[in-house]
Amino acid sequence: MTKSQPRRPPSIDALARSLEVDLPNALRVDAARAAVAAGEPERVEHYARLIERLLLQPVVNATGVLLHTNLGRAPLPVSVGALATNLELDLASGQRGDRCAGINRIMSTLCAAERTIVVNNGAAAVLLSLAALASGAEVAVSRGESVEIGGGFRVPDVAAQSGARLVDVGTTNRTNLNDYLNALRRPQANVACVLKVHPSNFRLEGFVASTPTRELASLPIPVIVDLGSGLVDAACPWLQGGPPGWLIGEPAARQTLADGAALVTFSCDKLLGGPQAGIIAGRADLVDRCARHPLARALRPGSLILETLQSVLLAYLNRDLSSLPFWQMVTVDRPVLEQRAAHIIDDIGQGRSAPVKAVPSEALIGAGSAPGKTLPSIALEVAGDHRRQLRDHYPPVIARVDGGTTLVDLRTVHPDEDAHIVTALGTVREATASEDLGHP
Repeated sequence: MTKSQPRRPPSIDALARSLEVDLPNALRVDAARAAVAAGEPERVEHYARLIERLLLQPVVNATGVLLHTNLGRAPLPVSVGALATNLELDLASGQRGDRCAGINRIMSTLCAAERTIVVNNGAAAVLLSLAALASGAEVAVSRGESVEIGGGFRVPDVAAQSGARLVDVGTTNRTNLNDYLNALRRPQANVACVLKVHPSNFRLEGFVASTPTRELASLPIPVIVDLGSGLVDAACPWLQGGPPGWLIGEPAARQTLADGAALVTFSCDKLLGGPQAGIIAGRADLVDRCARHPLARALRPGSLILETLQSVLLAYLNRDLSSLPFWQMVTVDRPVLEQRAAHIIDDIGQGRSAPVKAVPSEALIGAGSAPGKTLPSIALEVAGDHRRQLRDHYPPVIARVDGGTTLVDLRTVHPDEDAHIVTALGTVREATASEDLGHP
């Protein structure tokens, strides 16, 4: 009786070639090796899909959160030709130029700033400002504004990384001008600047008070205001009807600088509706100090970000809402969403199971902008939790669940994506109907 020979593992190359996924051969091989190592060569397609899902790809934001951090915040079409640019070339003199010169000119018009530089995100803008103005010294921050936002970004930690020492001012719920003056009058005080932080997704209510920028500007040291959300002008001149109600109380760059802030910092991928980047704008001498700091080179964005940001800022000057997808989502009327919902439901068709119906919804601004404010919206509702199945669709549809039902909120879905919603929800309905009939 002969001993049975151990079963040979399948050919990695054969498994890789058998895959029906749009991946380079090297990643197909990785998937095949992972399947064989796990003892599941028959599931090689599954391992390939896992790799495929790690790659950046378009998704349909149907969550009802307009600025969804996990989905890239502000939606933005990007189209940049394969061409060289005058990134750091002064075309007038032929000498090396300033990569932020064009954006500086635009921002000076939008928010009346003397000077502007661009870094790679909002946190970098705060870090560079403090490093340039307060490294080795102290920065005064209200206890009520010493906050943590998403991703573990903490104001005290950023201050420490900049080389500045944080001085807590006032109390958690109330801080007034005298609290800042007392911090400056302490023995051995070395306060180089004040940092005022927009609390973003954190809000105190009740017996509370904070010191407005106009009062802080009376202090003998510069005031840096981290606006966070990126509203450039509270008057919203790019909107025909002026500022919407949900923006009331949201600080804006133009008005904050007019109130006496020495510098403002903010993100570009929130209310500005641009790419991920950060802005430092304000007094020319202080912005120049930021630009000369060694960190400025490490934190600067490349030409793709600057070109995209420039196109967004030009759209503001031209009042071209069609080039600002975020503001298109904000301004669409609910009756328009109702009409789209009706068309989608008609295109899906209704069977005996999993009916799709239109229901009122409330959309959130998101990303810490206008915390607590919502916009009336319309969602497509299907009983049960179908988020996984919708994510398995291509392109993935990212929905939310509320009260045991799946909601596909149309305010955050571009009209061009409605066909994807039809296909994805149609698949969900058919799968649910099949389960109800007892089919596997």
